Amino acid sequence: MTQPSSPRILVVAGEASGDTHASELVAALQALRPDLTFFGMGGARLAARGVELIHDAREVSVMGITEVLPRIPRILRIMKDLAQAAEERRPDCAILVDIPDFNLRLAKKLKALGIPVAYYVSPMIWAWRRGRVRTIQRLVDRMLCILPFEEDFYREAGVPARYVGSPVLEQMPKSASAREFRQRLGLPEDAPTLALLPGSRMSEIRRILPTLVGAAKQLVSERPGLQVVVPVAPTIAKEEILSRFEGSGVTPVLVDGRAPEVVGASDAAVVASGTAVLEAGLMERPLVVVYRVSLVTYWVGRMMLKVAFVSLINLLAGRRVVPELLQGEMTPENIASEVRRVWLPGEPRDAMVQGLAEVRGRLGEVGAAHRAAQTVLELLPPRPVS
Repeated sequence: MTQPSSPRILVVAGEASGDTHASELVAALQALRPDLTFFGMGGARLAARGVELIHDAREVSVMGITEVLPRIPRILRIMKDLAQAAEERRPDCAILVDIPDFNLRLAKKLKALGIPVAYYVSPMIWAWRRGRVRTIQRLVDRMLCILPFEEDFYREAGVPARYVGSPVLEQMPKSASAREFRQRLGLPEDAPTLALLPGSRMSEIRRILPTLVGAAKQLVSERPGLQVVVPVAPTIAKEEILSRFEGSGVTPVLVDGRAPEVVGASDAAVVASGTAVLEAGLMERPLVVVYRVSLVTYWVGRMMLKVAFVSLINLLAGRRVVPELLQGEMTPENIASEVRRVWLPGEPRDAMVQGLAEVRGRLGEVGAAHRAAQTVLELLPPRPVS
């Protein structure tokens, strides 16, 4: 009698956060169904879970119109490779994680092959390009939402959706004092500390970090002994960070990754908009959100944006909890001014920390990967009875 083959799952994730979320979901699936096998695209974390990588996530990790255009031929070849692998191997389902411009196009090809699609980390279509909900309704069999208001949005549009919780909660270190975090990182425990999180893409380092250095220069001149700490993403060479501090008079302390702990060690943080803002906010330290993209990307985005805020902290709170300094407003003077407002104990700092605690409460409990895995299993054939 022929033994049934192990169910196969195609996993496609881009950039560092997607690789992390996808690897946790794969781990949860492996715990529930050890007979599963996985292949697709991702990074080091998915590879460590035993996923066979056809392509590395870094090959499609670009952002902004001017950055994407030169890479389109390569990106299309990668998409074709993944679709071809799906046609040859016929996975029992696919898990697509974030990167909507890539993954929704791939979902169309998978749907044509009759492969069920689970989408983890929803595209932010409630913020812009809402028309894509019709595309998602056609192509996605399960939408796994990580923000609490997304489930109702999708269900009203006829998309089978479930709020599984925020995977970021599971990646947060346990609450501790700034002194304790400094001790863990090998930093002087009593030194005032400023965290700078300029992003994980080279385009962000080029556009954002020099301005952050300018703000740090002002703050260091005012606060003797101030240490400036920068967590460095694995996608960025340390030399790229250090070169932008040359001539500033500021000597940063670089930490390999561990961004939440760096924020936890700080008195205040300056954070590039993105997933890192939510991570930083969950550490309940005062922060300033910044971002700058190319003018073309900015004007296109501004015309399409349907929400009042850019940062997830403010979107979840429904009000301005943290300042957002975008494009021309992102100047060294403005950043330094906002940091000064919340640097020391007082009403502005207390109000911000209280708002961050409220956001933390709205995300619910840990266990997003497990709940997501349970939902994915609904798309697989039942386990054979031995």
